Amino acid sequence: MAENTEYKYLQPKHGGSNYRQLFVNGRIRAEVLYRETVGQEPLTPEEVAREYNLPVEAVLEAIEYSVKNPGILEADRAMEGATIKAYGLDKWPHAPRDYRPNP
Repeated sequence: MAENTEYKYLQPKHGGSNYRQLFVNGRIRAEVLYRETVGQEPLTPEEVAREYNLPVEAVLEAIEYSVKNPGILEADRAMEGATIKAYGLDKWPHAPRDYRPNP
């Protein structure tokens, strides 16, 4: 569950959003920045900051938030997956013919 933490750069999206997670500048989901720093070819927080033209502190805040709130991020991914499936965007020509979504 999300903590009651005051963030300098993270906030709910202005004008509403179906996503529960917080955004940087009201446009970049925290998870997007976090995912840039993990995986097979991770970037440093400084590289992500340069790529998105953000202060490195905003990227570090997004990483901390994402690590501390996996349930919120998981719920957002499930909501997004359900929307993709509901609109048939999980099938060709919108997805590769061999696309197999995670259960």
